[in-house]
Amino acid sequence: MIDESPLTAKFRRAFTLTPDERQALDAIRIRIVAIGANQDLVREGDQPSRCIMVLAGLASTSKIIGDGKRQVTAYHVPGDMPDLLSLHLDLLDSDVRTVSACSVGFIDHSAIRLLCERYPRLAANLWRTTLVDASIFREWVVNVGKRQALGRVAHLLCEIMLRMDDAGLAFDQSCAFAVTQADLGEATGLSAVHINRTLKALREKQLTSLVNGQLTIHDWEGLAILAEFRHDYLHSARTKRRVESLSMH
Repeated sequence: MIDESPLTAKFRRAFTLTPDERQALDAIRIRIVAIGANQDLVREGDQPSRCIMVLAGLASTSKIIGDGKRQVTAYHVPGDMPDLLSLHLDLLDSDVRTVSACSVGFIDHSAIRLLCERYPRLAANLWRTTLVDASIFREWVVNVGKRQALGRVAHLLCEIMLRMDDAGLAFDQSCAFAVTQADLGEATGLSAVHINRTLKALREKQLTSLVNGQLTIHDWEGLAILAEFRHDYLHSARTKRRVESLSMH
């Protein structure tokens, strides 16, 4: 049996594909590359001719300011296409880089454009993907701008767990999240020392733990209340069902 294309798997999780749609997706050439941690995939100012798809590992979108400090504006889990906007924008306005070691797929813009022209449902789903990305960006602005440290980190951990679950990569409220305290600081606007204290506080409250790149949530309801977390901004029916099942426990 021929393995399913990663692109086919991404769309299949969203809706039932017709045989023609599946065949078209499976026919698209994806160049798969293994890349180490903390490597640039594309940089601000680049004019790429292909899109990235994260297949394994964790990537991020970020910007660097004048003094060299980096602000992470999004994390990308397997199945995400972090630079899909490059299909229509001339220049990238952010860096996309690996956080952990990753497997990534490169898909030519020309192939995606042709797919969108021939299959309107697939085009609409890619458009929806960019809208969900924008929704997540807005939530990150609120999180970094207004929540206190404990709630800020708790909110990020809630999001990661649900997004990994949506990708089929979370089990028993545990998932891979191979980040350093410095990485978390860049995503939350906190120092590594502050992150250390915050993770310790969350652990002592028996809400969550992050050990050796593995995130475990011990008390979903308690963590979500602390974070003022609402899953709506993720716009995922699977996530909605998952949260409802957690709330019943």
